[in-house]
Amino acid sequence: MSALLPTSIVGSLPKPAWLAEPEKLWSPWKLQGTELTEGTRDALRLAADDQRRAGIDIVSDGEQTRQHFVTTFIEHLGGVDFERRETVRIRDRYDASVPTVVGAVTRERSVFVDDAKVLRAQTDQPIKWALPGPMTMIDTLSDQHYGSREKLAWEFATLLNQEARELEAAGVDIIQFDEPAFNVFFDDVREWGVAALERAVEGLRCETAVHICYGYGIKANTDWKATLGSEWRQYEESFPLLQRSAIDIVSLERHGSRVPVELIGLLRGKKVMVGAVDVASDAIETPDEVAATLRGVLPFVDADKLLPSTNCGMAPLARHVARDKMVALAAGAGIVREELSGTSPLRGDGTGAVL
Repeated sequence: MSALLPTSIVGSLPKPAWLAEPEKLWSPWKLQGTELTEGTRDALRLAADDQRRAGIDIVSDGEQTRQHFVTTFIEHLGGVDFERRETVRIRDRYDASVPTVVGAVTRERSVFVDDAKVLRAQTDQPIKWALPGPMTMIDTLSDQHYGSREKLAWEFATLLNQEARELEAAGVDIIQFDEPAFNVFFDDVREWGVAALERAVEGLRCETAVHICYGYGIKANTDWKATLGSEWRQYEESFPLLQRSAIDIVSLERHGSRVPVELIGLLRGKKVMVGAVDVASDAIETPDEVAATLRGVLPFVDADKLLPSTNCGMAPLARHVARDKMVALAAGAGIVREELSGTSPLRGDGTGAVL
């Protein structure tokens, strides 16, 4: 892995057409039973190979074994009835039919460890695995048992911690928790959201990350973003809290967004995964565009703590578009890496600049 500016994708990659309908988010599987297990793991291997060929440093599974980044984990838990469905408002943005919590949530066995072992066997590079965060999990369910968002989040945090510990034991180097809900429910984030996230990472020795974004490039998200005005300042609420938290890495959206770049300075001292590739557009960024995005954040994050990445998952994109975007990400990071390594050592004054 590159010691400086190691690259990664945030989460999902498009699935092969023989596994699920292309360019469709959360598409149903085309296979069943043992064929589905074999097919998803074959797709995982392809996703890992695509990342390596593109020059990505930290390899993930591309979420090939998951139909949905949240509910695939929940499907394996007790206490949740998928036949009893209710319509709820997801992140105050769109309505969806979701399963219902009808009893105490339990986890009988690991959900992703076997898949993580397959990924670990594919590469000697560092690997990253994503899990849903507690707050985003409760926003994807109807609760008819606990009667408290906070109480249910703490229960999920405990189960996530069990899963994360087993993933770490399987050789995962970075465990990422996806919390797009942190951009919406600010009172809950302050009162218990960050604390629940810290419960999920308790006792882990591997690096931990939290991903906060403005969502996949789907209409519900792009319509919402159009209402946010000329500056998207949601990070201003959550970043100071995360800067003081036990989380090692904060993953954020930057390229093509209206996030004021100076907000990244609120995370000073943390590692930061900066989204330098827009997942809401089929247009392929040039390496120079990626490099410009990365240069723009260097006054606000030390270069040795910067991890170039995508803004969010790329599941709804065509496979060739996702591949080309990864190539551009790696090439753009390479440009800035050469610029940094070709000068004097990094300054220690916290500016992220070079002498």
